[in-house]
Order: sequence, then C-alpha cells, then structure tokens
Amino acid sequence: MANVMDVQTEDNLQYHFFPVSCGSVQFKVRTSNDAHVALTMGPQESDPMYEIFIGGWGNTKSVIRRNRSKPDVVEADTPQILNSGEFRGFWVRWDGGVVSAGREGELIPFMSWTDPQPFPVAFVGVCTGWGATGTWKIEAPPSAPVAAPLYSSPPGYPGAGGAGQWIDMTGGQVPPGAVVGGQDCSGEPLYVARASHEGAVIPGKLVQSHGAAYVPWGGLEHGKPQYQVLVGGPNNWVPTNGSNIPPGAFPGGQTEDGETLFIGRVRHEGSVTTGKVQQSHGVCYISFAGQELGFPDYEILLS
Repeated sequence: MANVMDVQTEDNLQYHFFPVSCGSVQFKVRTSNDAHVALTMGPQESDPMYEIFIGGWGNTKSVIRRNRSKPDVVEADTPQILNSGEFRGFWVRWDGGVVSAGREGELIPFMSWTDPQPFPVAFVGVCTGWGATGTWKIEAPPSAPVAAPLYSSPPGYPGAGGAGQWIDMTGGQVPPGAVVGGQDCSGEPLYVARASHEGAVIPGKLVQSHGAAYVPWGGLEHGKPQYQVLVGGPNNWVPTNGSNIPPGAFPGGQTEDGETLFIGRVRHEGSVTTGKVQQSHGVCYISFAGQELGFPDYEILLS
C-alpha cells in the first residue's frame, strides 16, 4: 500500500521535496490558491525542472512551466479548482516526455504537454505561496524492490530452462509456474504474457491486480482481459541492443506481417517491464502508462 505523507506548506514558495520511484504522484491539498508541484532530478530547484501550478492567478487558472521560465508551455482555465475549506484530490504523471495533471477520479487530464527534451524525474516538490498556505496528503508509492531476484527462479518455479508453454487465462488469473518477468513500480510482479491484437500475437505484461494483460501496439498500450501466460519456460535474460538478437532467443509471437517477435524487458520509471522485441525496428517496445515506448537497450529472454 502507498504511504500517505502529511505536509504543511507556508506562504513562501519554498518547495518540500521527496523522492519518487514511479511515474506519477497522487495527492489531496487544502489551500485557497497556488498549489505548486515541481518535478526534478534532485531534491532542489534546478534545471531541468517541470512546475505544475494549480489554481494560480487567484484560483482562476493552472499552468505547466519548464525551467522556471515563461512563456508557460500549457495554460488552462480552472476557476475555483482549489478550496481552503476542503481537500481537493489531484494526480500528476510524467512518462515518455508527457507531463499531465488531472483531478482525482478523472482519467482525462485538464493539462498535458509533451516535452521534446524529457529528463528523468527522481523528486517531487510541493509548495504554496501568493497569500496561501497548504495542507497536503501525498500518496507516496513504496520504492520498487531491487530487481536482482528477477534473475533467479521465483518460488514455485518448476525448474529453469525448458520449452515452456502458453496457457490461456482471463481476468487477471495467474497459472501455477507462470514466468515472472519483471515488476511494476509498486513492486507487484509482472508475468510474461501475450495477447492477440489487430492480427498480431504480441508479447507484453500481465498485471494481476488490473485483471488484464497489456501489449504495446501502434503507439498505445492495449489492455487485454483474455491473454496467454508463459508457464514452465525459461527465465534467462541477457542484455543486448538494437537488432542484435542473440542465438536461442525465445520467440513470443509475431507481427500482423508474420515477423517473429521476441520477449524483452527494460527498466523504466522504477519498474522492470516486459514487452516485445521487434528486430526490424531495433528496439524493445513496452506498454507503460497508456503508451507504447521503444528502447534500443534491453534484456531479451533466451530459451
């Protein structure tokens, strides 16, 4: 479970920073105006830096700013979005260069911007100012556990090596002996899975708590309540890059054009996420936060 941090901010525009290992943060804040959120590489104000100003300009509009400089990259009219008498809930996400902010319970952000020069976010800061003090309740996801155990057989694994087989499953079901390929940024195991989509059979990840597998295709993440899980197969991952497919790579599916897809994984935003390796593209694609993301450096599953 996420830990909830209680933070009090004064009317001084001084950020309180804390580390994050995931690509999002959720919080509730009670303030009259100007709830500011900073996304940085270190625990201080320094470029590069994103700032999300919620309820600024007298609680009339919100903006996203990069590197503390104007013009703001996004501006949205948000009258009375904050309230000094009650907590209002929000989320802020950053992934693949897309920075967005939304209200609690709403999937569609009220602000979103794609940075052509993204940077890795490791800290979040919060502050208030311009006549406002704030009370915050910040949900801090636990740090992802060390990924080293992924290289050894998980409990109940029926022995290393072997051809493996794909088992039909639905709705988050995990069969005995399922191959653990990674972990979500919350620490939840991710299983090696695949699903059919648009005439292709695509390797991806099974997230048990979501009741679905996810596969990357066409720039987007696609959730699949019906999928197959790799059982009793190999769990030997080796680093590679580009179109360098080592001998013995384990085939996991095929594109709609018949090209073989292999099973890969990458470390991203505090997760180790499994996806598809497409040799002709020279990358491993993963599905993450609604998007398909490609990485030239990755690990590939061997038979």
